[in-house]
Amino acid sequence: MTTVTDLYPTRGAVEVATPRVDPVVWSEPGAPGPLQPSELSDFDRDGFLAIDQLITPDEVAVYRAELDRLVTDPDVRADERSIIEPKSRDVRSVFEVHRISEVFANLVRDPRVVGRARQILGSDVYVHQSRINVKPGFGASGFYWHSDFETWHAEDGLPNMRTVSVSIALTENFDTNGGLMIMPGSHRTFLGCEGATPKDNYKRSLQMQDAGIPSNEALTGFADKHGIKLFTGLAGSATWFDCNCMHGSGDNITPYSRSNVFIVFNSVENTAVEPFAAPVRRPEFIGARDFTPVR
Repeated sequence: MTTVTDLYPTRGAVEVATPRVDPVVWSEPGAPGPLQPSELSDFDRDGFLAIDQLITPDEVAVYRAELDRLVTDPDVRADERSIIEPKSRDVRSVFEVHRISEVFANLVRDPRVVGRARQILGSDVYVHQSRINVKPGFGASGFYWHSDFETWHAEDGLPNMRTVSVSIALTENFDTNGGLMIMPGSHRTFLGCEGATPKDNYKRSLQMQDAGIPSNEALTGFADKHGIKLFTGLAGSATWFDCNCMHGSGDNITPYSRSNVFIVFNSVENTAVEPFAAPVRRPEFIGARDFTPVR
Protein backbone atom coordinates (compact mmCIF):
# COMPACT_ATOMS: atom_id res chain seq x y z
CA MET A 1 0.00 0.00 0.00
CA THR A 2 1.35 3.44 -0.97
CA THR A 3 2.24 5.68 1.96
CA VAL A 4 0.89 9.22 1.73
CA THR A 5 2.92 11.95 3.42
CA ASP A 6 1.07 13.72 6.21
CA LEU A 7 1.49 17.39 5.36
CA TYR A 8 -0.78 18.58 8.16
CA PRO A 9 -0.15 16.80 11.48
CA THR A 10 -2.94 17.03 14.04
CA ARG A 11 -4.33 15.38 17.19
CA GLY A 12 -0.98 14.82 18.81
CA ALA A 13 0.48 15.69 22.19
CA VAL A 14 0.49 19.44 21.50
CA GLU A 15 -1.25 21.98 19.28
CA VAL A 16 0.82 22.77 16.18
CA ALA A 17 0.35 25.50 13.56
CA THR A 18 1.50 24.52 10.05
CA PRO A 19 1.66 26.96 7.12
CA ARG A 20 -0.51 25.90 4.20
CA VAL A 21 1.47 24.36 1.34
CA ASP A 22 -1.47 23.81 -1.04
CA PRO A 23 -2.97 26.36 -3.43
CA VAL A 24 -6.34 27.88 -2.60
CA VAL A 25 -7.50 28.33 -6.20
CA TRP A 26 -6.24 25.38 -8.24
CA SER A 27 -7.37 26.33 -11.74
CA GLU A 28 -5.18 28.18 -14.21
CA PRO A 29 -5.89 31.90 -14.80
CA GLY A 30 -8.61 32.31 -17.38
CA ALA A 31 -10.12 28.86 -16.80
CA PRO A 32 -13.77 28.81 -17.89
CA GLY A 33 -16.52 28.91 -15.30
CA PRO A 34 -19.13 31.08 -13.58
CA LEU A 35 -16.61 32.91 -11.37
CA GLN A 36 -14.95 36.12 -12.53
CA PRO A 37 -11.18 36.58 -12.04
CA SER A 38 -11.87 39.18 -9.32
CA GLU A 39 -14.06 36.70 -7.45
CA LEU A 40 -11.37 34.02 -7.61
CA SER A 41 -8.85 36.56 -6.36
CA ASP A 42 -11.11 37.45 -3.42
CA PHE A 43 -11.60 33.77 -2.65
CA ASP A 44 -7.86 33.19 -2.73
CA ARG A 45 -7.27 36.10 -0.33
CA ASP A 46 -10.12 35.61 2.12
CA GLY A 47 -10.90 31.90 1.83
CA PHE A 48 -14.56 32.56 1.11
CA LEU A 49 -16.92 34.21 -1.36
CA ALA A 50 -20.49 35.36 -0.71
CA ILE A 51 -23.01 35.38 -3.57
CA ASP A 52 -26.19 37.41 -3.10
CA GLN A 53 -28.43 35.17 -5.19
CA LEU A 54 -27.19 31.80 -6.35
CA ILE A 55 -30.71 30.40 -6.77
CA THR A 56 -33.99 32.22 -7.43
CA PRO A 57 -36.91 32.68 -5.00
CA ASP A 58 -38.96 30.15 -6.97
CA GLU A 59 -36.15 27.61 -6.64
CA VAL A 60 -35.79 28.36 -2.94
CA ALA A 61 -39.48 27.42 -2.51
CA VAL A 62 -38.88 24.06 -4.20
CA TYR A 63 -35.86 23.23 -2.02
CA ARG A 64 -37.59 24.43 1.16
CA ALA A 65 -40.56 22.19 0.43
CA GLU A 66 -38.23 19.23 -0.12
CA LEU A 67 -36.35 20.00 3.10
CA ASP A 68 -39.65 20.15 5.02
CA ARG A 69 -40.74 16.85 3.47
CA LEU A 70 -37.52 15.11 4.44
CA VAL A 71 -37.34 16.28 8.06
CA THR A 72 -40.96 15.28 8.70
CA ASP A 73 -40.67 11.85 7.05
CA PRO A 74 -40.57 9.20 9.83
CA ASP A 75 -38.36 6.92 7.72
CA VAL A 76 -35.81 9.70 7.19
CA ARG A 77 -35.87 10.63 10.87
CA ALA A 78 -35.18 7.00 11.82
CA ASP A 79 -32.29 6.72 9.34
CA GLU A 80 -28.74 6.87 10.73
CA ARG A 81 -28.07 9.73 8.32
CA SER A 82 -30.38 11.98 10.36
CA ILE A 83 -28.88 13.83 13.34
CA ILE A 84 -31.25 14.76 16.16
CA GLU A 85 -30.95 17.83 18.45
CA PRO A 86 -30.04 16.55 21.96
CA LYS A 87 -32.50 18.82 23.78
CA SER A 88 -35.47 19.44 21.49
CA ARG A 89 -35.24 16.07 19.68
CA ASP A 90 -35.86 17.89 16.41
CA VAL A 91 -33.99 16.85 13.28
CA ARG A 92 -30.81 18.91 13.11
CA SER A 93 -29.25 17.59 9.88
CA VAL A 94 -29.85 14.98 7.21
CA PHE A 95 -26.66 13.70 5.56
CA GLU A 96 -26.09 12.31 2.06
CA VAL A 97 -29.11 14.28 0.96
CA HIS A 98 -28.06 14.17 -2.69
CA ARG A 99 -28.56 10.38 -2.56
CA ILE A 100 -31.80 10.48 -0.58
CA SER A 101 -33.45 13.17 -2.72
CA GLU A 102 -33.44 13.62 -6.47
CA VAL A 103 -34.39 17.27 -5.91
CA PHE A 104 -31.12 17.91 -4.09
CA ALA A 105 -29.21 15.67 -6.50
CA ASN A 106 -30.27 18.05 -9.26
CA LEU A 107 -28.97 21.00 -7.23
CA VAL A 108 -25.56 19.32 -6.90
CA ARG A 109 -25.41 18.89 -10.69
CA ASP A 110 -26.53 22.48 -11.38
CA PRO A 111 -23.80 24.30 -13.40
CA ARG A 112 -24.11 27.31 -11.07
CA VAL A 113 -23.06 25.02 -8.22
CA VAL A 114 -20.72 22.32 -9.56
CA GLY A 115 -19.26 24.75 -12.13
CA ARG A 116 -17.92 26.99 -9.38
CA ALA A 117 -16.49 24.00 -7.53
CA ARG A 118 -14.65 22.77 -10.64
CA GLN A 119 -13.30 26.26 -11.27
CA ILE A 120 -11.95 26.67 -7.73
CA LEU A 121 -10.48 23.16 -7.52
CA GLY A 122 -9.18 22.98 -11.08
CA SER A 123 -10.52 19.49 -11.84
CA ASP A 124 -13.57 17.30 -11.90
CA VAL A 125 -15.13 16.95 -8.48
CA TYR A 126 -17.17 14.50 -6.46
CA VAL A 127 -19.35 15.03 -3.38
CA HIS A 128 -17.40 14.29 -0.22
CA GLN A 129 -20.39 15.20 1.94
CA SER A 130 -23.84 16.72 1.58
CA ARG A 131 -26.50 17.59 4.09
CA ILE A 132 -29.44 19.80 4.86
CA ASN A 133 -29.21 21.72 8.12
CA VAL A 134 -32.27 22.77 10.05
CA LYS A 135 -31.55 25.32 12.76
CA PRO A 136 -34.99 25.94 14.23
CA GLY A 137 -35.69 28.88 16.51
CA PHE A 138 -35.68 28.87 20.28
CA GLY A 139 -32.57 26.95 21.11
CA ALA A 140 -30.96 25.16 18.18
CA SER A 141 -27.34 24.67 19.15
CA GLY A 142 -24.40 26.08 17.23
CA PHE A 143 -21.05 24.65 16.15
CA TYR A 144 -17.86 25.66 17.93
CA TRP A 145 -14.87 27.09 16.03
CA HIS A 146 -13.13 24.53 13.83
CA SER A 147 -11.53 23.85 10.46
CA ASP A 148 -13.43 21.28 8.41
CA PHE A 149 -10.20 20.10 6.83
CA GLU A 150 -8.81 19.24 10.26
CA THR A 151 -11.62 16.70 10.65
CA TRP A 152 -11.65 15.53 7.04
CA HIS A 153 -7.87 15.02 7.15
CA ALA A 154 -7.77 13.38 10.58
CA GLU A 155 -10.89 11.20 10.33
CA ASP A 156 -11.65 10.81 6.60
CA GLY A 157 -8.14 10.75 5.12
CA LEU A 158 -8.26 13.69 2.71
CA PRO A 159 -4.56 14.30 1.95
CA ASN A 160 -4.58 17.86 0.62
CA MET A 161 -6.56 21.08 0.92
CA ARG A 162 -8.35 20.68 -2.39
CA THR A 163 -11.90 20.75 -1.10
CA VAL A 164 -14.52 23.50 -1.13
CA SER A 165 -17.91 23.86 0.55
CA VAL A 166 -21.01 25.82 -0.35
CA SER A 167 -23.77 26.74 2.07
CA ILE A 168 -26.95 27.79 0.25
CA ALA A 169 -29.46 29.63 2.43
CA LEU A 170 -33.04 28.35 2.30
CA THR A 171 -34.19 30.88 4.91
CA GLU A 172 -33.00 34.41 5.55
CA ASN A 173 -29.76 34.67 7.50
CA PHE A 174 -30.11 37.50 10.01
CA ASP A 175 -27.30 38.76 12.22
CA THR A 176 -29.13 37.23 15.18
CA ASN A 177 -30.18 33.68 14.28
CA GLY A 178 -26.95 31.74 14.58
CA GLY A 179 -25.34 32.54 11.25
CA LEU A 180 -22.03 31.35 9.85
CA MET A 181 -18.91 33.15 11.10
CA ILE A 182 -15.51 32.87 9.37
CA MET A 183 -12.09 34.32 10.18
CA PRO A 184 -10.92 35.79 6.81
CA GLY A 185 -7.46 34.61 5.85
CA SER A 186 -7.38 31.85 8.46
CA HIS A 187 -7.27 29.28 5.65
CA ARG A 188 -3.56 30.03 5.18
CA THR A 189 -2.60 28.30 8.45
CA PHE A 190 -3.47 24.76 9.48
CA LEU A 191 -4.01 24.43 13.21
CA GLY A 192 -3.27 20.88 14.29
CA CYS A 193 -5.22 20.22 17.47
CA GLU A 194 -4.13 18.56 20.71
CA GLY A 195 -5.58 15.23 21.81
CA ALA A 196 -6.42 11.86 20.29
CA THR A 197 -9.56 10.97 18.34
CA PRO A 198 -12.02 8.94 20.46
CA LYS A 199 -13.56 5.79 19.00
CA ASP A 200 -16.78 6.56 17.09
CA ASN A 201 -16.11 10.26 17.60
CA TYR A 202 -18.48 11.15 14.77
CA LYS A 203 -21.53 10.13 16.81
CA ARG A 204 -20.86 12.91 19.29
CA SER A 205 -19.18 15.44 17.01
CA LEU A 206 -22.21 15.78 14.72
CA GLN A 207 -24.20 17.09 17.67
CA MET A 208 -21.45 18.89 19.58
CA GLN A 209 -17.84 18.91 18.46
CA ASP A 210 -15.24 17.90 21.03
CA ALA A 211 -12.15 16.45 19.33
CA GLY A 212 -10.42 18.74 16.84
CA ILE A 213 -11.18 21.92 18.79
CA PRO A 214 -8.51 24.63 18.87
CA SER A 215 -7.38 26.12 22.16
CA ASN A 216 -8.77 29.44 23.38
CA GLU A 217 -5.30 30.92 23.04
CA ALA A 218 -4.99 29.87 19.40
CA LEU A 219 -8.50 31.09 18.56
CA THR A 220 -7.79 34.44 20.21
CA GLY A 221 -4.62 34.79 18.14
CA PHE A 222 -6.49 33.93 14.93
CA ALA A 223 -9.31 36.36 15.73
CA ASP A 224 -6.89 39.17 16.60
CA LYS A 225 -5.01 38.60 13.34
CA HIS A 226 -7.87 37.92 10.94
CA GLY A 227 -11.05 39.32 12.48
CA ILE A 228 -14.46 37.65 12.24
CA LYS A 229 -16.97 37.95 9.38
CA LEU A 230 -20.64 37.14 10.01
CA PHE A 231 -22.68 36.17 6.96
CA THR A 232 -26.20 37.49 6.47
CA GLY A 233 -28.39 37.34 3.38
CA LEU A 234 -31.70 36.47 1.87
CA ALA A 235 -32.83 32.95 1.07
CA GLY A 236 -31.09 31.91 -2.14
CA SER A 237 -27.79 33.53 -1.19
CA ALA A 238 -24.72 31.33 -0.83
CA THR A 239 -21.33 31.27 0.82
CA TRP A 240 -18.46 29.35 -0.75
CA PHE A 241 -15.59 28.66 1.63
CA ASP A 242 -12.26 26.89 1.62
CA CYS A 243 -11.94 23.66 3.59
CA ASN A 244 -9.40 25.14 6.02
CA CYS A 245 -11.29 28.29 7.04
CA MET A 246 -11.70 28.67 10.79
CA HIS A 247 -15.45 28.98 11.21
CA GLY A 248 -18.34 28.34 13.56
CA SER A 249 -21.85 29.44 14.45
CA GLY A 250 -23.72 30.42 17.57
CA ASP A 251 -26.93 29.06 19.07
CA ASN A 252 -30.20 30.24 17.57
CA ILE A 253 -32.36 31.61 20.38
CA THR A 254 -34.50 33.75 18.07
CA PRO A 255 -37.92 32.63 16.77
CA TYR A 256 -36.49 32.52 13.23
CA SER A 257 -35.15 29.28 11.80
CA ARG A 258 -31.96 29.15 9.73
CA SER A 259 -32.03 26.30 7.23
CA ASN A 260 -29.52 25.63 4.49
CA VAL A 261 -28.21 22.98 2.15
CA PHE A 262 -24.50 22.28 2.54
CA ILE A 263 -22.44 20.57 -0.19
CA VAL A 264 -18.76 19.63 0.03
CA PHE A 265 -16.95 19.11 -3.26
CA ASN A 266 -13.56 17.38 -3.33
CA SER A 267 -11.21 17.09 -6.30
CA VAL A 268 -11.05 13.69 -7.98
CA GLU A 269 -7.27 14.17 -7.70
CA ASN A 270 -7.50 14.36 -3.89
CA THR A 271 -9.40 11.19 -3.06
CA ALA A 272 -9.50 9.91 0.50
CA VAL A 273 -6.91 7.50 1.87
CA GLU A 274 -6.85 6.01 5.36
CA PRO A 275 -7.45 8.49 8.21
CA PHE A 276 -4.37 10.41 9.31
CA ALA A 277 -5.36 10.68 12.99
CA ALA A 278 -8.25 8.35 13.78
CA PRO A 279 -8.52 4.60 14.48
CA VAL A 280 -11.16 3.97 11.79
CA ARG A 281 -12.84 5.77 8.92
CA ARG A 282 -16.09 7.62 9.48
CA PRO A 283 -19.19 6.17 7.77
CA GLU A 284 -19.46 6.81 4.06
CA PHE A 285 -22.56 8.98 4.44
CA ILE A 286 -20.29 11.48 6.24
CA GLY A 287 -17.05 10.99 4.32
CA ALA A 288 -17.65 9.51 0.87
CA ARG A 289 -15.60 6.67 -0.59
CA ASP A 290 -17.41 6.81 -3.92
CA PHE A 291 -15.24 9.15 -5.99
CA THR A 292 -17.47 9.24 -9.09
CA PRO A 293 -17.31 12.72 -10.65
CA VAL A 294 -20.46 14.85 -10.64
CA ARG A 295 -21.97 14.92 -14.12
